[in-house]
Amino acid sequence: MNAASTSFTVVTDGACSGNGTASARGGWAAIVIAPDGSELVLTGAEAPSTNNRMELTAAIEGLAAAPAGSAVTLVTDSSYVAKAISDRWIDGWQRRGWRTTDKKPVANRELWERMLVEIARHATVTPTLVRGHAGHELNERADELAQFAAATGEATAPPADAPRAGDQMGFDLS
Repeated sequence: MNAASTSFTVVTDGACSGNGTASARGGWAAIVIAPDGSELVLTGAEAPSTNNRMELTAAIEGLAAAPAGSAVTLVTDSSYVAKAISDRWIDGWQRRGWRTTDKKPVANRELWERMLVEIARHATVTPTLVRGHAGHELNERADELAQFAAATGEATAPPADAPRAGDQMGFDLS
């Protein structure tokens, strides 16, 4: 089976205590689920940070872990992330020179630019907005992982010699 015919699910969440303050501690998590049900779990932390940065980072890292050319369902509880993709806010920001409709600079532009690179690597990226803290099992799990990363500053990551964006990240696609 090649990547173009495979469907991956990426479930993400971000967390931030002290959101937007100098002492804010952020964490993110992405659970990448291959067609055979195998999982790759990634987490990370950033300080200072914001909740939106962590939501974006989780989505970016999850998409980066999915093989190029795959169809990805991006499950998030962030309307900021989901609507920017599904309602094409990103396209408008680009057309306006990375300005909002209010002519203000787009927050987290560098992350949105990375998001565009990751989206372009895939056959499709379909955001699915779920309600946070509402019993969606994988979203709850991603939330716990993101909270832990924010609280501890600990991150999980693939080994240094693991393939990166565009590679299989250990998934068996045969």
